[in-house]
Amino acid sequence: MTAGRLPDFFLVGHSKSGTTALYEMLRRHPQIFMPDLKEPVYFASELPRQAHRYQAPATLEQYLALFAAAEPGQIAGEASASYLWSHTAAERIAQAQPNARIVAILREPASFLRSLHLQCVQSHYETEKDLRRALELEESRRAGRNIPPRSLWPQVLLYSEHVRYVEQLRRYHARFPPEQVLVLIYDDFRSDNEGTVRKVLRFLDVDDSGPVETVEANPTVAMRSQRLDEIVHAVSVGAGPVSQAAKRALKALVPQRVRRPALGAVQRRLVVAEPQAPDADLMLELRHRFRGEVLALSEYLDRDLITLWGYDRVA
Repeated sequence: MTAGRLPDFFLVGHSKSGTTALYEMLRRHPQIFMPDLKEPVYFASELPRQAHRYQAPATLEQYLALFAAAEPGQIAGEASASYLWSHTAAERIAQAQPNARIVAILREPASFLRSLHLQCVQSHYETEKDLRRALELEESRRAGRNIPPRSLWPQVLLYSEHVRYVEQLRRYHARFPPEQVLVLIYDDFRSDNEGTVRKVLRFLDVDDSGPVETVEANPTVAMRSQRLDEIVHAVSVGAGPVSQAAKRALKALVPQRVRRPALGAVQRRLVVAEPQAPDADLMLELRHRFRGEVLALSEYLDRDLITLWGYDRVA
């Protein structure tokens, strides 16, 4: 093992379940260090390094460098939301850091899949904007067909495979003792941000008596135009020779303090929008479909999620 600082804890997901907000709130604690790169995804070996717009660490040395700035009195952590979905991350984390603390967040399946689909469209993994149609494409995509040309992570489009909560938790419980694994429910975090964060702080054995600043992060949005989003992103980062020339011209004409808010305003007004209300019939169909998973999870966690998530009203 290369010398360096490994994380002491991992927020393993799920995405669209509060992991970004929890990451932002935890990293404000003076006893906690979390790198600016929220999702290194290093331990999910089946996830391509290029599956994000940023450059994920490809080597152990690059990964360890993310935590080099942690002070001796701090614990270090990271928050890769794909680790809960990953079939390899639990084992690889346990091999590298058997004393790690694991935090997972689970969300009601139908609302989770709706938000995940919107995020995939926003991230350009998905081109099918209709969730029902995207779900119907799962089988052909599993066979390698109907994959969007810019989808660097085709597995994420197998939406129903994300809702295997008990199987996912068992991968971690098989490798870590129960006192090292904390499972949170998204509804608790939404209704009591501060209380949930203090619970996590106690789990991590750091001081939980100080003030907790609540944070809203990574809101669910609908994508108006993926093409316009690509143009805004390309100009902002200067990707490609044409975009680099456009960015240089824009920098010469417009100061940075004006340029960044302007690009953000274009994105807010023209690229994204408030999502439409969910399709009630589809949400009901999904709750029928995943009722067995919710029942199994209720038994696994010894908590009545059937009632909490309204599945007692699903005949």
